[in-house]
Amino acid sequence: MSKTKKRDDEAEVDEEEEEEEFVVEKVVDMRIKGGKRFYSSENTWEPLENLDCPELIQDYEDRMKKEKEEKKKRKTKDTTDDEGSVASTSSKKKKVVAEEDNRPRGFDRGLQPERIIGATDSSGELMFLMKWKDSDEADLVPARQANIRCPQIVIAFYEERLTWHTHTDDDDKDDKGDK
Repeated sequence: MSKTKKRDDEAEVDEEEEEEEFVVEKVVDMRIKGGKRFYSSENTWEPLENLDCPELIQDYEDRMKKEKEEKKKRKTKDTTDDEGSVASTSSKKKKVVAEEDNRPRGFDRGLQPERIIGATDSSGELMFLMKWKDSDEADLVPARQANIRCPQIVIAFYEERLTWHTHTDDDDKDDKGDK
């Protein structure tokens, strides 16, 4: 065996390592980034031009279309039953939430305030959680409205939480000893 033949074998091995091709078994996901489609085949994301499997891509896209259509069918099926009336619990919940959103809140309910349970400024505005007379429900009310409509209740709320720090003669002695 000659040395040239050995070198040819090594060259073939090097070429195979450099041009290693992967076979796509199945397309599992797709992303669009910068106007380009990228497909995932298990472990990597490859642009469409790097893939040589048009039938696998077509199968994936067909599956996605079918799933999308089935979702649409399920949604329309949930909204109506055999008689054509509303039957879905999710649509009933949506209606209840919509009704709750439309009903009056706070002072618009026409109830008399009993006391302020708490306060928050999570929305960027100071709000009081107001307990109403003859009602078990409480509403968040803007502090501006409460200050005007029920100032005595607002004062009572602040007084409940007010703490006084009294200054005693013992504190004076401690302060002088520190200096």
